[in-house]
Amino acid sequence: MNLAAQAAADAERKSAEVTDWAARIGWVVGLLLFVAFVYWLMRQGWKWRGSLQSDLPELPEAPEAPEAPEAPGEALLTMTGRYHGSTTAGQWLDRIVAHGLGVRSRAELTLTDQGLAVVRPGARDFFVPAGALRGARLDKGIAGKVLAEGGLLIVTWAHGDRQIDSGFRSDHAAEQTTWVDAIENMIKTTEGTAR
Repeated sequence: MNLAAQAAADAERKSAEVTDWAARIGWVVGLLLFVAFVYWLMRQGWKWRGSLQSDLPELPEAPEAPEAPEAPGEALLTMTGRYHGSTTAGQWLDRIVAHGLGVRSRAELTLTDQGLAVVRPGARDFFVPAGALRGARLDKGIAGKVLAEGGLLIVTWAHGDRQIDSGFRSDHAAEQTTWVDAIENMIKTTEGTAR
């Protein structure tokens, strides 16, 4: 009888420890506050990076009226996919967040003789004139996104006094090589015309 009473007392003591709701609620609230604080710090870091990059000029926009002299022209290539962000050229971890360039989004790319139009539903569109294009390559990563080798289309372009790498991933990865060739040919043509 003594052994049975001891076992029952042990079971009650263990059960009481498991159901200490005040301690559990305290831990959950503490964890939620910690997560909120970390999120706030990340948000402040994003704003701080944006203020450091405030010297970046406004992004060019594609002309809308087809009769305008700088109209984008007839599409040479089109692509749908994702925009993964922009970085300082050659520094794949130095993300650029100014003017919405740090916002990931769906993207529709159109390459014309006038340049590269990037339409981003839910984010700011921009246009890279043909004379600002500096290169294109397939790579495996850009700030915040790493894929298999050759998984990202990286377009290098000049904006103000900066060189920028912008990363795109096509819905049809096989067409990215065509984009690299087309942009490189456009750059050679543009350089040849400028001379």
